[in-house]
Amino acid sequence: MLEIPESKVISLQAAEILTGRKIVNVRSAASPHKLVAFSADPSTYHEMLIGRKIVSTRGHGMFVDICLDKNYIITIGDGVNMRYYPSPEVCPSNCQLLIELDNGGCIVFTVAMYGGIWVNNKTFDNKYYQGSLNSISPLDEKFDEAFFEKILNSVEKDMSVKALLATEQRIPGLGNGTLQDILFNAGIHPKRKKSTLQKGDVKKLFKSLKKTLSTMTAKGGRDTEKDLYGNSGGYKTILSKNTLPDPCPACGGKIVKEAYMGGAIYFCPSCQKL
Repeated sequence: MLEIPESKVISLQAAEILTGRKIVNVRSAASPHKLVAFSADPSTYHEMLIGRKIVSTRGHGMFVDICLDKNYIITIGDGVNMRYYPSPEVCPSNCQLLIELDNGGCIVFTVAMYGGIWVNNKTFDNKYYQGSLNSISPLDEKFDEAFFEKILNSVEKDMSVKALLATEQRIPGLGNGTLQDILFNAGIHPKRKKSTLQKGDVKKLFKSLKKTLSTMTAKGGRDTEKDLYGNSGGYKTILSKNTLPDPCPACGGKIVKEAYMGGAIYFCPSCQKL
């Protein structure tokens, strides 16, 4: 799923190979999907996009934008896989949108569970998108300890750390996936209440959040996710479905997986005491 490291990595990869390319053909709904959101009837995307030149790309929160001339923007959200292929012949057939470029390459968008592929002119009126676009990313130097404490102070004291960090997009693009290693590195249980955090805990959580997300991004995203070319990220997750059978790397104890707040949490009961 698209979280901060993946949106950043994919946007940088896309910038390298897509900038300056012109869209020569658009094929939509090759494989219809009921849980894909579009900004208009996808059959109209051809008319909007044909002949448009790719000017730049950007990744923010759980979104990736492909910015075109004439102020058009193609936006994908969490749940959408965006891949680049050198020719249409090697593209998968079960996609929700396929864009052919003037160099013979293709951008293919597929959705497994749910997602959004939007084409807009100038503005995308979505509160999560706008919140993400206008927020300060933890990858930015401006996201400092004082800024982080403002986020903590904005919620009630009985809120769990998972709810604080990974719901309502208080930190756009920080989701349940990246949360696991952030909390492990900070030594904090995902169910701990905000009211139990001491100053030292807050400092450790802030440092872990910054360092963990920066490391994930620098290594090309998490190994549970794919990049623009379909390759797994180079960051080896500490706590994820990939490592559940493994012992805790810190104490050797058993890693626990539980259902919590509509998703799975992973933690070491010894290193992350509740």
